[in-house]
Amino acid sequence: MSAEPRSPRERFREQTRNEAKQVAMEQLAASGPSGISVNAIAKRMGITGPALYRYFANRDALLTELIADGYRDLAEALEDVAHEHRRKTPENRFREVAAGFRAWALEGPQRFLLLFGTPVPGYVAPDETFELADRAFAPILEALAALAPESPPSSALDRQLLAWRDRRGGPQPPLPALRKAVRAWSRLHGVISLEVIGQFGGMGVDPEPLFRAEVESVLADPWD
Repeated sequence: MSAEPRSPRERFREQTRNEAKQVAMEQLAASGPSGISVNAIAKRMGITGPALYRYFANRDALLTELIADGYRDLAEALEDVAHEHRRKTPENRFREVAAGFRAWALEGPQRFLLLFGTPVPGYVAPDETFELADRAFAPILEALAALAPESPPSSALDRQLLAWRDRRGGPQPPLPALRKAVRAWSRLHGVISLEVIGQFGGMGVDPEPLFRAEVESVLADPWD
């Protein structure tokens, strides 16, 4: 059954919201998250601030939508990579997903920093953004879960990871996969963050082989 056609009012509302988010992303690229201003967005769009507040309750509501859009886009990008390479070995699938993460970050550096950079003062992300972050993390976890042995929990970190696994639902990867996936996410994120903010420029170091070496290091690490 086809969806009911949207009314002109609904289409206008969606167009206005999308235009506002596009202007907000331009502000983000120019000034970072602290530079996002609902009133400035409204002025750029040729409407009043109060008019735009009918679409976004406040700046934090707009930030939440931008963050949710970013996590959703990252999740879809990594899911597409994982699906495209689903017939490869888990090791090679992990390599491809890791490369996809880096490519996504370099395509939109400010979007990456909105999700993973310095927290915006005073902003508290709602639970829905954490659920989307879990979805973005899943392709890395799933590739490593296909390689991991089983092992009993033996530390406070292990117990925390198992509690997180139980809360997120879905497939229940073995504990070693959780350990390695969290370490992998942290290390790959670290290299990408330094590349995105240009820290390798003055060193004359090409970040790509450094990133690939970090990926191989993750795969070679022990599972404990």
